[in-house]
Amino acid sequence: MGEFEFSRPPPGRGRGAIDSRTGHRGYCRYSIAVNGEPMNDIDVSKLSVIPGRPYPMGTTVYDKGVRFTIFSRHARRVWVALFRAVEDREPVWEYEFDAQRHRIGDVWSIFVKGIGEGVFFLYRMDGPVSLREGHRFNPTVYLIDPYAKAFAGEVHNGTMKCVAVHDRMEWNDDIRPHIPARDLVIYEAHVRGMTRHASSAVEHPGTYRGLIEKIPHLKDLGINAVELLPVHEMGENLLGRCSVSGGELSNYWGYSTIGFFAPTGRYAFSAAGFEHLDEFRAMVKALHDAGIEVILDVVFNHSSEGNERGPTLSFRGIDNTVYYLLEDGAYLNYSGCGNTLNCGHPLVRDFILDCLRYWVAVMHIDGFRFDLASILGRDLNGRIHEDAPLLSRIAEDPVLRDVKLIAEAWDAGGAYQVGSFGGERWAEWNGQYRDDTRRFWRGDPGMRGRMATRLTGSADLYAWSDRTALHSINFITCHDGFTLRDLVSHNRKHNEVNGEGNADGLDDNISWNFGVEGETDDPEVNALRLRMQKNFLATLFVSLGVPMLLAGDEMGRTQRGNNNAYCQDNEISWIDWSLLKRNAQLYRFCRGMIAFRQQNPALRRAEFFAGVTPDRPEEEADLRWFDENGAPVAWDAERGTLMALIHPCVNDGTALCLALNATTETVAFTLPGGLWQVRVNTAAAPPGDIVAAAGSRHAVKGAVALAARSMVVLATPARPKKKA
Repeated sequence: MGEFEFSRPPPGRGRGAIDSRTGHRGYCRYSIAVNGEPMNDIDVSKLSVIPGRPYPMGTTVYDKGVRFTIFSRHARRVWVALFRAVEDREPVWEYEFDAQRHRIGDVWSIFVKGIGEGVFFLYRMDGPVSLREGHRFNPTVYLIDPYAKAFAGEVHNGTMKCVAVHDRMEWNDDIRPHIPARDLVIYEAHVRGMTRHASSAVEHPGTYRGLIEKIPHLKDLGINAVELLPVHEMGENLLGRCSVSGGELSNYWGYSTIGFFAPTGRYAFSAAGFEHLDEFRAMVKALHDAGIEVILDVVFNHSSEGNERGPTLSFRGIDNTVYYLLEDGAYLNYSGCGNTLNCGHPLVRDFILDCLRYWVAVMHIDGFRFDLASILGRDLNGRIHEDAPLLSRIAEDPVLRDVKLIAEAWDAGGAYQVGSFGGERWAEWNGQYRDDTRRFWRGDPGMRGRMATRLTGSADLYAWSDRTALHSINFITCHDGFTLRDLVSHNRKHNEVNGEGNADGLDDNISWNFGVEGETDDPEVNALRLRMQKNFLATLFVSLGVPMLLAGDEMGRTQRGNNNAYCQDNEISWIDWSLLKRNAQLYRFCRGMIAFRQQNPALRRAEFFAGVTPDRPEEEADLRWFDENGAPVAWDAERGTLMALIHPCVNDGTALCLALNATTETVAFTLPGGLWQVRVNTAAAPPGDIVAAAGSRHAVKGAVALAARSMVVLATPARPKKKA
């Protein structure tokens, strides 16, 4: 992968170089490029350099120049290089820092007068080379500034440059939605995949602007938060191998960050210089104006430099032993991607905090989902730290105090911390919710108790540490794995087009194809698959916790059985918007379930249900469980039936009854109390599958029949409020 490296001749051979020790300066006239066009002519002979200051890190643009500040503890020599155009491989001007005048502690800093916003730059560093000790300095390789806020060019052809930019603070009274966690409905989406398909009917497909054009869909569905797969500048894009169907594969998901402060230009309509920053900001502003929060998927567990065979792009050439976890010079790989960021090191912790603050304060982001978050809690030796300093710092940071923090509470090194990650500020992707819900509806025996626990907020995971149901991010599907449609259409993965012999991706998906593998014209199979999708959606939106919906599941998107589509930047991954019409019944049901959730506060409560307690008689319990006969449920029974009664006192005067039948036969459920209105019936044809309260004419008393593999939700009329 060495072809990614941007190399140059030995030091001192570049045009216009300044030697800080001799004061010699070359001469060249050039134009600094902004947005791909010359900004103004600059006489290099008139550039001057004075000492900078060691904070903040990165570049800072002023009226009369730019300050360059970068960390390296072990470098002996540091150069900054300026480039006239993105495609240039030779700098037009280069300057070597003076270790006596331009270094304070481990920070190197200069102020260059005569340049401004839009200048393209890179660094070079020289220092010890010792693979055993972990030092990998190479003065012939140009390096990316870890704090760069914009990039231009392409890593794969050696043209990527950092761009010096102002922090963009003009937001025209942008108001953050500040959606309470109890009201959140999260939509996990890929910016490009949302609108890249030809059916998207947007003016700017595959871009930040394209996502803006889909805001009406999000609003109609009832979404109030989007969780975006990585939008940061990535290093590894082309994967260097082809699909079995031909064509080079690319890193579609983008979990290969190299520019942690920079939104990628790949999702912009125009990104020659730094105008894509404004496109990204416009997307955030438009979502906020629509009352929708923006949560970013962030990847602080590894970088795109990979293992020993990977490219030197940034951290490796700046200070490898500080930024990465090493053992005898070799990279520890808790990420499964070749390297692991050294999150136990104070400097790396500061880098991550600076990055998060920037996205919140400057880019107005509302929250973060931390990929493989267990790595953030590993110490300098790679061990899981019980009270990880970084997690506490993030939770207590004053700038980050009101943003959402969501952890993927595991990593590729064997850590699994669902239910015990980070304290009260941290919510978690609840992988146990996903697995138990899938097993129950597949008909696995003995799942009654576990399904009841997941429906009511996973108290087994969170109550012990005084956390609440809202710490559980509930999901059935996510980007990593089957879509909802594929979950009920495939018994096994079909990843052949990934070019890895179908060896990638999980083998155990807890799925069921209902008799036919893949797509079919069999009406009975398709009807059952539709019902199962409704079962999963109904379960998701009546469960305590925060629901997360995978983009496209509301309209039956398929990846053709591919459960690891990270490399499929094509119609396998893109949303086919024609499905919205073809699967209108599913969409209507999903939208209705989201609305039903928002209408019933008992489904959005933070507190766990108390059930029957010594000081609360049975008829006043906030939650009671029954079997299909109306008797107290036997939790050790293997039967796949379950019924819950939610008391009207916790639901604004309306009682709710949830009945689930995962068996292969019709089951009559004995109902408690008097008259009930059927609000949800996953086995019924529209409009009877989900109805508004005012239109719920289907009233039952005594018992209700549930078809095989179906779910019913019933409600009583709201009680009139007592006069004061």
